[in-house]
Amino acid sequence: MSRAFAALLMTFALFAAAPAQASEAAVRQAFLGRFPGATIDSVTRMPMGGLYEIVFEGQIVYTDEKVSYVMSGNLFDLRGSTERNLTRERMSQIAAQTLAKSHEGAIKRVKGNGKRVIYTFEDPNCGYCKELQKEFVKMNDVTIYTFLLPILSPDSADKSKAIWCSRDRARAWEDAMLKGTIAASARKDCETPLDKNMQLAQRFGVRGTPAIYLANGQQIGGYLPADKLEQALNTQTR
Repeated sequence: MSRAFAALLMTFALFAAAPAQASEAAVRQAFLGRFPGATIDSVTRMPMGGLYEIVFEGQIVYTDEKVSYVMSGNLFDLRGSTERNLTRERMSQIAAQTLAKSHEGAIKRVKGNGKRVIYTFEDPNCGYCKELQKEFVKMNDVTIYTFLLPILSPDSADKSKAIWCSRDRARAWEDAMLKGTIAASARKDCETPLDKNMQLAQRFGVRGTPAIYLANGQQIGGYLPADKLEQALNTQTR
């Protein structure tokens, strides 16, 4: 048994030995007492005794009712026939909720009935992003939300602003990625979501483009061909 795993078991033993009597509000206050200024999204009592989940600033940690111990890492449920990574499931759930609330800052394209949803982070100077658009052309019945993330070249921000401020953002984006043409911005005094998109990408740990997410919050990597995208859409877990 590794030292890390032994320490993990000892920590859970300490959690299990403590009765879960504190309210979630009290745990929140105790956590803020330890970490002043932290932005807490939620505090949830877990099904195992004395353990609380705290979601803050895009990450998940676990603690006891007095916040005497704090642990980060993956929490597994081994009770069923197959193990479940509860931390990964929760992170996907949070990502799905965050993306759904943030899509006003994305370019929206609807193909067919648009019932299936994909979110992407892309840079107009990204070669793999341009290849990805060719794969999207082959697909149908999908809504694609693209968050402009200008991180690759000095003029990426200028191109992103021109695309966002066009009268038809979807067409401007496809013209840029499929034809290599960037139209001049059609609207003056146009505010862009680029800073917010950068914050969103940092929250998700996105460091390169393209980055692709499903509606359930699952990240499925970067560039993928159409058949792999279809497979991921059709087999995603809810």
